[in-house]
Amino acid sequence: MNRFLAVFLFALTVLIPQVALAQVMLAFHSFNGSYLGGRYPHAFIVLDGTLANGTRVHENYGYSTSASALSDLSGPVPGIIQVEKEKYIASTNRHFTVAISDAQYREIVAEVNAWKDAPGQKRYLLDQRNCIHFVARIAQIVGLKSDVPQKMVRRPKLWLNQVTRLNPHLGAKEIK
Repeated sequence: MNRFLAVFLFALTVLIPQVALAQVMLAFHSFNGSYLGGRYPHAFIVLDGTLANGTRVHENYGYSTSASALSDLSGPVPGIIQVEKEKYIASTNRHFTVAISDAQYREIVAEVNAWKDAPGQKRYLLDQRNCIHFVARIAQIVGLKSDVPQKMVRRPKLWLNQVTRLNPHLGAKEIK
């Protein structure tokens, strides 16, 4: 009986920490950008951690367009899911991070795929369907208040600061 108890306790000490470490974190980022500097202000998400089945997650997604700036203003243009390089991510503002479940992770990935434009589609609209609207949808999936007032549709940092204020339970500070 003592041997069984010893094996059981050993199994618990080995398995429980692994289960506790199986967690994906979702971070919300903004990039200040410059309309004249060649890289526009942008909002995107970063997913990092481990799913319960042991799968490692290290991904990031934003919604943008590959069209020129002038065409962005004239109406719908093709949208793309944009994946950023690590060097770029390091230069952005991380506003807050939340732990998500495996189910929420799968729902986020499904939402990312739903935002991918099929060839010939033109769904990116600068003031109605841009990176902020994409990130707002991801925030809603994880239960955050994330309204997008018209005055903030081109101001990712300002908007994510508003999301911070709307969700005080995050314990996040606004980025100046």
